Amino acid sequence: MVSIKDVAKHAGVAISTVSKVLNNYPNVSEETKKKVNAAVAELNFVPNSVAAALSSKQSGRVALLINLSTAAQAVDEINMQYMAGTIGQAVDMNLDVITVFYSMLKNKSIEEVIRYFQSQSITGLIIFGMSKEDKVLHKLIERQIFKIVLVDAPIVNMSTSSVWIDQTQAQYDVAKKTVLENKCKSILYLAGKKNGYVTQERLSGIKRLAEEEKLSLLIRNGEFSELQARNLTFKYARKKDVVVCASDLMAIGAMKALIDMDIFRPVCGFDGITLMGYAGKQMNTVRQDFKRIASEAVKELKRLLDGGDGRQIVLDYELVRIKYMDIIG
Repeated sequence: MVSIKDVAKHAGVAISTVSKVLNNYPNVSEETKKKVNAAVAELNFVPNSVAAALSSKQSGRVALLINLSTAAQAVDEINMQYMAGTIGQAVDMNLDVITVFYSMLKNKSIEEVIRYFQSQSITGLIIFGMSKEDKVLHKLIERQIFKIVLVDAPIVNMSTSSVWIDQTQAQYDVAKKTVLENKCKSILYLAGKKNGYVTQERLSGIKRLAEEEKLSLLIRNGEFSELQARNLTFKYARKKDVVVCASDLMAIGAMKALIDMDIFRPVCGFDGITLMGYAGKQMNTVRQDFKRIASEAVKELKRLLDGGDGRQIVLDYELVRIKYMDIIG
């Protein structure tokens, strides 16, 4: 078995230096980090804590990786539901879970991220909200060192599974319901983040609807921001029949703008968050069961840890019209 002494000798550094690199100590030069990480990779070195977890009958520890944003309370609601669903299911399955935020991995190389998780005895990860821009996470998935379940990112390999709803169909369904109910001919569509996987899928849904129903479609990026959606609604909504939003948060911003403009336009959202009930008007939306999605992600990760191959899991959703009385009852 390769030891830390072997790594130090191979890298031409002291044993203490190897330890510092593996445990992400500050004040270690980039050149030294590269030498140590290269030696670790070449020798296939596994720290003792990780080896012990792998050799035991238990699956090891699971990391819940969340892209936490403090921009709005509504975003926190979704993440809190994800965390509740993950932790609750993990407890039932006797899995040890730690929570890691994207900001904790910021500016780390792929080697540093791997060593960080290995130093924590992590054998599996559940990653929420990964975008196309998260290059290090993409490399982590490609390496297949850990078993990984992605929520809302359609990437699958032998060690990675994906869990989400049919984003394209859900966007199509809620928009069609709203359009047909109100006999609309033109749509202002507020899309999400430009490099988000769900954004791409939801765009496909609204484009399909516009083509099938021969509707005029104006697409603008609202970036999942209530403020940006509000501003875009002020600018474009007067000349459109309906405002279709790729998130409830943007739908709230759009509805508030329409109220201030003193004009009526139907608005629909996406997600089914509680805050939707306080928007002032009823709106159609897609309700996702975030707790269940997280719970299914944990079950899928356990299956991977037990030797299963990666796959895509598509869960169901519900079209609802959220009312104030529904959320206070």
